[in-house]
Parts: sequence; C-alpha cells; structure tokens
Amino acid sequence: MHDREFDVVIVGAGLGGLQCAVTLAREGMSVCVLEMNQQLGGSLQVFSRNKTVFDTGVHYIGGLEPGQNLHRYFSYYGIMDKLKLRRMDMDAFDVVELQGDPEQYPHAQGWDNFVDRLAALFPGERGALERYARLVRDTCDRFPLYRLRDADEHEWMDDRLTLNAEQVIASLTPNTTLRAVLAGSNALYAGDHGSPFYMHALVVNTFVESAWRCVDGGSQIAKHLASNARSAGAVIHARKRVTGLDMDGNGVRAVRTADGDVFSCRWCIANIHPAMLLEMIPPGHIRPAYRTRIRSLDNTVSTFILHLAMKPGSFPYLNRNIYKFLVPDVWGAVDAADAAPSAYMFSTPATSRGGEHADAITMMTYMRYSACAPWAGTHRTVAEPGERGPAYEDFKHAHQERLLDVLEERFPGLRRGVTGVHSTTPLTFRDFIGTPDGNMYGIRKDSSSPLRTFLSPRTKVPNLLLTGQNLNLHGLLGVTVGSVSTCAELVGKSHLLGRIHAAN
Repeated sequence: MHDREFDVVIVGAGLGGLQCAVTLAREGMSVCVLEMNQQLGGSLQVFSRNKTVFDTGVHYIGGLEPGQNLHRYFSYYGIMDKLKLRRMDMDAFDVVELQGDPEQYPHAQGWDNFVDRLAALFPGERGALERYARLVRDTCDRFPLYRLRDADEHEWMDDRLTLNAEQVIASLTPNTTLRAVLAGSNALYAGDHGSPFYMHALVVNTFVESAWRCVDGGSQIAKHLASNARSAGAVIHARKRVTGLDMDGNGVRAVRTADGDVFSCRWCIANIHPAMLLEMIPPGHIRPAYRTRIRSLDNTVSTFILHLAMKPGSFPYLNRNIYKFLVPDVWGAVDAADAAPSAYMFSTPATSRGGEHADAITMMTYMRYSACAPWAGTHRTVAEPGERGPAYEDFKHAHQERLLDVLEERFPGLRRGVTGVHSTTPLTFRDFIGTPDGNMYGIRKDSSSPLRTFLSPRTKVPNLLLTGQNLNLHGLLGVTVGSVSTCAELVGKSHLLGRIHAAN
C-alpha cells in the first residue's frame, strides 16, 4: 500500500482523460491517471482475433485535414504527425440505403461536393441541399471551441439548442426520401425523434469536411497520447479500478483503488459516467437534488457489434461505410431496437496490409441493455475475469446468426468468406468502456430539454471536475472539446487556446 501526492488524479484513461493528462502535465502539474482496464483508451480500445485487429468503438474520424478542427487539436497534443490514416472515398465516404429502395445515396466530402452528388439524384432539390449545408455550418459556428475560438458567450447557451433535427430537416424539403438521406448517418449519435439539430450538425459537419480511417485501429491515438503524457511527467496506472473518493470539507482528498492503494490529490478529474462517479462519493458531500438529477438522465441506446474475419481475397475493401435501414422511419430505428435489427452500419477496417480486399468486416446494430439482463450481474474483463455461461454464448450465437443472414441478403456469398465470427454486446461495453448500461454515447440529448442534459466540467464538489463524452458531445471531436473545457477550469481558456494555436 502506498500513498502519493499529486496535483491532479484522473479517473479513467479514455480519450478525455489522456488528453487532460497531456495538457496538465505540460502545464507543470503532477498528474496521475488510473485506468481499470489493461488497455488504455476507452472507446479507442482494439482487440485481435484471427490475426485481425478490430476496433471496439472508433470506425472513422473527421476533421483531420490541415487547418480543420481536430487536426489542430491533435497537433497540439503532439499526435497528428504520428497517426496512420487512410482518407475515405471523396465522393461517398458514407452511403445511405433505405428500406425497399435499391438506390445508394452518397455523402461526399466537401460541402460543394456533398451538394453536387446528392443534387444529381435529387435534381429539383439543389436549393434545399444548399440551405441544409449553410444551416449545418452556421450552427457549428455558434460553438466557439468547435472552431477553436475564445469567446465570452457560454459555449452551450444558444437559441438553436432547442431545434429538433428531424423537424429542421423536414422544414427544408417535402421530399421524404431526401429527408431520410440527410439523416442517414444518425447512428453516429443514436439519432431518434428527440435528437437536437445542433448535435446532428456538429457530428455531420466534421465528417463532410474530411473523413478518415485509422489504419490498424484507433488504439494508436491512445498509445501516442499516453506516451506524450508520460514524456511530460504524468504517471499512468492500468488495472487500477477506483472504488471510492476520500472527502473532507474542501472536496476530494484522495482516490482509493480496489487493491488498497491511495492517491492523494489537490484536484480530481473523472473521465467516467457521472452516475458511476456518484457511487464513489460518500453521503453528505453532494446535495440529494444533484444526485437525483444525474440519476434521472437517460442514456443513449447500446449496441451489438458483429466482427468478421475474412478469407484473403473473399470480400472487397470498401473505402466507405454503409448505413442500411431495415425499418421505414430512419428516426425510429432506436425505438425499433427491441425487435430484429432495425438498422446497421457496415464497414471494412483499414489495415497496413492494404490491397483491394478486406481482412475484416464490422457490422454495428442497436441493442438495448435489457436484452442482456439475465447476465447483468456478471463481469468478464482482464481485471475481473469471469464466465457468463452457455446461455449467454447461445444468446450471442443466435444474434450473430440473425445478423449474418441480414448481411448475406445484402451481400450474397459473404458467408463463404467468413473464417471467424466475434461479437460484442452491451455487457462488453459496460465492462470495458465503463458505462453503467453499456450505452454508446453517454447521456442522451433531447431538443425538448437541452439544458437538463448539459453538464458543466465543474461539479458540486469544489475540486472535482468532469470530462469525457457525457459533458456536451460525444465522439473524438466532442470529447476533445470537452477535455479542453475541463482543463480550462484549471489553466484558463485563453491561455490554453493560445497554446493550441501556437502548436499550429
């Protein structure tokens, strides 16, 4: 047992936690990061089966062309020039396929190209497409840190927060097919009838600006961030599951781990779901009203992901993703997740072997956590090894077969090329990503009550801060902006943005 003193202890080595570690260590603070898993990175984690690398969460990235927002942020973190990337199809990085419609509708990179490609399929809708493009970009301009601006206005106080994505898109055109196409990649934020338009805009714009795949998986991002954090003096411990916070009248005094270690701190940053954080705080240090508010927030739906290892030369590498809807309402796919698959995202990961054929296939579908309720009390991680029994394996196998049937219908002959079938369930995400119900994107955002779901980096505990996908926006860019907001509480926003601009 040992007791060490740090300026900052960060709970969780996901993207946000590692970015905070880099920033604060560079600013001269002593930093310690505690991660419950063997592998760092949260949703950036990968796993290998059949000599093939599979991503658990990050399948493509936007905004990485020089001058674009994530390129500038990653340059500041010192990782941009180290990443192995492949740019996706300029004319169709995403393809939307609708139920009963044989057409493939492209989402192209660059807004002019985006409009041109869809206008060719919807010749009477160019005006609507141009209005849509302007509205998306204008909405993004309302969020200063998205554009790396220092602004006095509150980042998340804007009259557009209450605009509903489905309603805004419907107001642009009476063409129901085009409406569905514009919303076609809404699996990127688990889009439903309540999704805000600002979230749609911030996510979509980043990919339209530029879309990339990580070659050999997204874990390289976490690896380079961790290396840079350590080089700046940060200490990172894997397989350290935090079980509680020691509190006094000034806030968090120390962080305790399951193996009995104690890490003292002046500040604590939690890169975990706020509901899980509350379980670590003893009674009397958080007002009941705050606990009630956090616990009442809905989470986004979870996911079942099918990972297929493929025979060499059996399936082409597709430099695009396919979003396929199996129900007529693209905004209703989440609600229909209780039944057989309602929609899926299909992708072929990029590998350093390259070539015209895919080494692997990933298919992501919605699944509710309740589908795994019989095994909710079990855990199966490196830190907490365990078994879920044959019934769970039968459950996974049955769902895998259903999804393979769906893919075989879309790609006849695909089954013959499969050499290995693997899958992840909501329980996998709960255990390895550290969310209470395995949700995909943290707290669900709702246009009817946007401020209710906005969490400040500051909590009701004076020296306890939040970071990660549950703040304001998920995804690589959303979490990056969140980590900047968190660190700005300690070093000042103007100072930090000055550092970021200086790195570019």
